[in-house]
Amino acid sequence: MLPPDHPVVATGKVGVLLVNLGSPDEPTVPAVKRYLAQFLSDRRVVEIPPIVWQPLLRGVILNTRPKTTAANYAKVWADGSPLKVITQAQAEGLCDAFGANVIVDHAMRYGNPSIPARLEALKSAGCDRILVAPLYPQYSSATTGTALQEVFDTFAKMRWMPALRTLAPYFDHPAHIAALAASLRRELAALPFDPEAVLLSFHGMPKRTLELGDPYHCQCMKTARLLREAMGWPAERMPVAFQSLFGRAEWLQPYTEPTLIAMAERGVKKIAVLMPGFSADCIETLEEIAIEARAAFLAAGGTDFAALPCLNTSGEGMAMLRSIVAQELAGWMPRG
Repeated sequence: MLPPDHPVVATGKVGVLLVNLGSPDEPTVPAVKRYLAQFLSDRRVVEIPPIVWQPLLRGVILNTRPKTTAANYAKVWADGSPLKVITQAQAEGLCDAFGANVIVDHAMRYGNPSIPARLEALKSAGCDRILVAPLYPQYSSATTGTALQEVFDTFAKMRWMPALRTLAPYFDHPAHIAALAASLRRELAALPFDPEAVLLSFHGMPKRTLELGDPYHCQCMKTARLLREAMGWPAERMPVAFQSLFGRAEWLQPYTEPTLIAMAERGVKKIAVLMPGFSADCIETLEEIAIEARAAFLAAGGTDFAALPCLNTSGEGMAMLRSIVAQELAGWMPRG
């Protein structure tokens, strides 16, 4: 029994923190400027030396880019940022999946709710064991890497650190491939046309990241290969491209929009685009692909275009999350 003057300490709980990239608090220029300042100051995202990069960022980019970006966010804003709304819904959908002893929460690497704030909240709620689950199927230093660094930096400031586990990249996990295939079949069956091809569009990364050792490109290509195998499709029916380019450096190729234009010009009239590197729909899927890429494909001669939804909170997506999170919690959840 504790002595009467012992401080109150909450323990015995397990925490699960789903982590995604983040977004501004609202689709306004000031909010976007704050968000981009944090995002583009991350040295895992932009690896240019700060002495060179920061004057360009502060003097040019943050005075020009926020207006366009805010307008793009406004096109897809619905009761909040889609990425934040969906990630929160994913966490809420897992709240009862692992028993009363497990608390599931969510955080954003940039913006709110922040990783440090939610880790402190889980610890205060009695979580002495925490699983951090970055919702990036494929690993990149600029995504999974920076999310985990923020976690580690937060833990380094704690006197009493909870036990920590992190979710490994799940690019080739059987549950992930099965969820992608099941969702793809369902979405294709619901379309009013039959696509001649399904383009797999992954988020782009500078080519230099591959040369420096990031496994991202290889993991994207393996996801694509396994999904083709699950569908029983040849490579030409499910090609790969990379989107969301930034800056003048060479990025992983081929690029998504030029690929779509070239396909239309050589006679592909009906196409669907699936984005299996995104766990939740966001500005890159809802604006860049569903609006901008669609317009480019149709202008080049295409007739039918579909941007297929990410796994989001679909039945397939939630079953996949329950499976991979339960696997990582093995030994932590109370035995029945």
